[in-house]
Amino acid sequence: MQTPTDTPVLDLAAELRLPTNALDYTILAIYFVVVLGIGFAARRSVKTSLDFFLSGRSLPAWITGLAFISANLAATEILGMAANSAQYGAYTVHWYWIGAIPAMVFLGLVMMPFYYGSKVRSVPEMLLLRFDKWAHLLSSALFAFAAILIAGVNLYALAIVVEALLGWPQWVAIVVAGAFVLGYITLGGLSSAIYNEVLQFFVILAALIPLVVLGLKKVGGWGGLTDKLTATHGENFTTAWGGTGIGSNNPLGANWLTIVLGLGFVLSFGYWTTNFAEVQRALSAKNLSAAQRTPLIAAYPKIFIVFLVMIPGLTAAALIPGFGTPDSGYQYNDAIPYLMEQLLPNGVLGIAVTGLLAAFMAGMAANVSSFNTVFTNDIWARYVVRGRDDAYYVRFGRLITVIGVAASVGTAFLASSFSNIMSYLQTLFSFFNVPMFVVFIVGMFWKRASAKSGFWGLLAGTVAAMVNYFWIYKQGIVDIPSDQGANFVSAIVGFVAGAVVMVAVSLFTAPKPAAELQGLVYGTRSPGMQEPPAAGDDAWYRRPALLGWGAIVLAAACYIPFSF
Repeated sequence: MQTPTDTPVLDLAAELRLPTNALDYTILAIYFVVVLGIGFAARRSVKTSLDFFLSGRSLPAWITGLAFISANLAATEILGMAANSAQYGAYTVHWYWIGAIPAMVFLGLVMMPFYYGSKVRSVPEMLLLRFDKWAHLLSSALFAFAAILIAGVNLYALAIVVEALLGWPQWVAIVVAGAFVLGYITLGGLSSAIYNEVLQFFVILAALIPLVVLGLKKVGGWGGLTDKLTATHGENFTTAWGGTGIGSNNPLGANWLTIVLGLGFVLSFGYWTTNFAEVQRALSAKNLSAAQRTPLIAAYPKIFIVFLVMIPGLTAAALIPGFGTPDSGYQYNDAIPYLMEQLLPNGVLGIAVTGLLAAFMAGMAANVSSFNTVFTNDIWARYVVRGRDDAYYVRFGRLITVIGVAASVGTAFLASSFSNIMSYLQTLFSFFNVPMFVVFIVGMFWKRASAKSGFWGLLAGTVAAMVNYFWIYKQGIVDIPSDQGANFVSAIVGFVAGAVVMVAVSLFTAPKPAAELQGLVYGTRSPGMQEPPAAGDDAWYRRPALLGWGAIVLAAACYIPFSF
């Protein structure tokens, strides 16, 4: 999940221009050629709308699992998490071990059987089956709008970083990146996006690992790093829970209860279980077992990726006194660009720049591919132009991809009006993902939830989260110390409001007939949820429950060295 910081990502330090040469640009050019090559190769497999929007439900779990984590690993998260670490220290681990892993396991073990077993093509379509067309239409519109906004954020952040590091004008970076994403998604649909995301995952790792290794060497290893930071920032800076007691003050503006409920439950589950940009990767898997394992396989690299983004932020804070303050000459968001400029030789520098571009493109592609699926299937084919042949919807899907990328370019400049795009992203999640999650969770676990309650719960949750943020927080009605704390509170308010309204509406309206709830409510099953296991699926690494609980235990164990 992308994270907010209290410093803008829009103004990187001018002195961070990278000393790139022909070798670095050659590496970048090779990457772009490979990206388009994957798009052309994937085009041959696109024969139906199911192929274009969901890869024909044919991909193996390891492919969809890596694409799942790569779609999340946008460069806004990489830069933002490093900035978070430079400013707040080891608190960053919460966004991974509490703010991601439990929700990813819940998605795989509990929700994927409902998604995949019902054969829906999107998350909003699930609401059509469980509730009614009004809940479906509202959720489709909200998701399509949010997807374009988030794709624009990735595109704008890319332009800013490329301008600062390479000297390209912003409009050039926006046009080049947008054109390449448009090219490979329009050609090969979701298959092209997924295979490119697998490639991008390894390119991103190749960019971050040298920064971690060389950065630790520069500060004398982990021991030297923690000693320096303890001396300059206090002993809580390298712990996960220090200073988070109720009533205690800390830079996050959040105590342990707010972290656990606001981040660990409401925001986290809202993002990972209902964000179609992620769920779409699992829906493209070849069978139910592979679909369940998709987020569970992704959970294991997610546990350790925090070190690749946190350590560079901590290293920058240790190397530059007062890093992030005006006196230092650097913003917190400069952490990774600063280390790239200081530590990486040419060639490796080209890989690092390519990794950043790959991360931005992965984030944008995930949102554009999910946007074209929802707009085509859930809005256009359902309510505007019905009953046309399958080829028509494939053509329209390609057309709406072009429109989606063009709209993303527009919203990229909308993002420039916000001083902090990381907080902007997290605010969007509290507005759009959390209300959808509460509708899903109430509908999934309460048979009595009526068809009409879905629409009103979604609307109430969205409005309540917006009122809390724009009026109660921004107008100073209630003092909340930071944007991060405000987003946590907005998420909780949206969740509670949506749940209360759903219960109230359900008590005064008729429930759906029990026969229509098969496979849509916990405790009921549909034929798709009862498919026999494929041959060889009894291997331990193909058992979703074992993988899920293993990820939970491993994430919990990672907290131990950061708890004292």
